[in-house]
This record gives sequence, C-alpha cells and structure tokens, in this order.
Amino acid sequence: MPTTVDDVITKTEMVEIEQNTGVALKTTMKEETGNEPKAKISMDEIPKEKLEENEIEEKEDQRNQKVGEEKEPKCQEEQEANVPVEVETKTGVSFPVKLNDGKQLKAVGLRKKSMLGMGIKIYAFGIYADNEKLKALAKEKSGKAPAKPTKEMYQMVIDSDFRMMVRLVIVFSNLTMSMVRKNFDEGLGAAIKKLTGGKNEELTKKIMGEASDDVKLTSGSVIEITRSPGYILQTKVMGEVVSKVESELLCRAYMYLYLGDDPFDKEAKENFGNSLLHLF
Repeated sequence: MPTTVDDVITKTEMVEIEQNTGVALKTTMKEETGNEPKAKISMDEIPKEKLEENEIEEKEDQRNQKVGEEKEPKCQEEQEANVPVEVETKTGVSFPVKLNDGKQLKAVGLRKKSMLGMGIKIYAFGIYADNEKLKALAKEKSGKAPAKPTKEMYQMVIDSDFRMMVRLVIVFSNLTMSMVRKNFDEGLGAAIKKLTGGKNEELTKKIMGEASDDVKLTSGSVIEITRSPGYILQTKVMGEVVSKVESELLCRAYMYLYLGDDPFDKEAKENFGNSLLHLF
C-alpha cells in the first residue's frame, strides 16, 4: 500500500549525526498513536507573565459571570399594544385603559399654562388607580352612591394612600426639566398653602429630585408620578426614578392638583368623580 500523507504526518524521524563526519549514525521512526499520553508541561516551564495573564482572564470571566447572574433585568416596558386606549381629544395623546400592574385609567386631561396671554398646552395626563382599593374605600366612606360626585368623595381620594399614578405625556416641544420643576413648585406650593395655610418650599422641590435641569423633554416624553401605600411619592422621568419621597403632605398636595378645588383640568376631575359613582 502506498504511503499516504497521514502516514507521513503521524511519524517523526529521529536522526543521530556524527559530529566530525556529518554521517547519520542511527535513524529511528517513532509513530505516534492517539492512545499514547501527551507530553506534560511543568508549571515551572510556563513564563510567569503568561500565568499572571491567564489568572487575570479567569478572574474576569468569573466576575462577568457573577454580574450576569446577579444583575436584575431592566425595568420592563409595559406591553400595552393590545390594550384598548382612551384618547385625550385636545392633544390626540392615547392612554391605555389598564396597565400591566392592574391600575385602571379613571380620567384623562390636559395641563395648560398661560403664557403671553395664550393658553399653551404643556402635557396630557392620565389618572390611574387601584380599582379594587378605590372601590372598597368609596363604599367604606360613603356607604351608598350619591347623586353626583361630592367634595367629600374627592377629598377622600386625596387624603388616602392607596396606589395611584398620574402619567404625563409632554406635548409642548423643547420643554426643559427646569420649566417642569418650576411648574410643579408653583402648583404644589399653592396646594400646600390651601391644605395647611402655610408654605413648605423645601418639600415642593423634592418631587423632581435629582432630575437635571438641562434635560430637554421632547414631545412624547413621559413622566410618571406614583403615590404608594405609606404615603410614598415616586417620580419617574422617561423610565428613570429621579425621586422617592415619604410624605403624607406631599402626596395629598400632588393629588390636590388634579382633584382639588382648582384642578388643572376641571373636566378630567369631573370624569374621575363619575368613575367613582360607577364603583357603587
């Protein structure tokens, strides 16, 4: 059988040469087999630099693996594509009627600001609430449904601490965080004064927390401000939490902006009140 390439590759020729004459004294053919043990390399034969490099790589791989295991997934965006929506008619902004966490839409409205004698549309908003908690509270406090929404019903919602959230969708282009902050400072300041008879400028400034004044909020940007049990008010700007404040007064003042005596949108307040009547 002719010699194949594999035969040549798997054989190693060992030749011993006589130093003075250059004549080959002995030739041996050593055939390697797959069963023969491979030569072992002593750790002393590996350069120190190579060992250190390998150790660094192994530690880095372990660290990356650990981070991958412990890292919590990013806050999941609410998948609302298949959920019915309600449209705020003055802006065309749509709000899903129910969120993934169960909160239901109770009313939509528009926040306008007077500038140079004109009413400028700042943001559309949707008011969400834990429907079961709201229903239980309404029945507990009122007993039976009144003929129309009452001031006491709105005050009941303002003073309570069940979970509610107001989603703001910016419609005014080139709105900056400093403008939003100023708007809330003024509104909350007035609400706190109405509720307590005094001022609390330090508290009003906490609602936007660490949000940079340089942030530009383009049309469609979303701010979510949530009241949670324990009177905790949390603010998210484009999905990022910028403040989380535990304050009963701040929670009450914030809800007062939408459900109080001088709400941002009177029609939205009325619609919220009518939704309360439907819970009985």
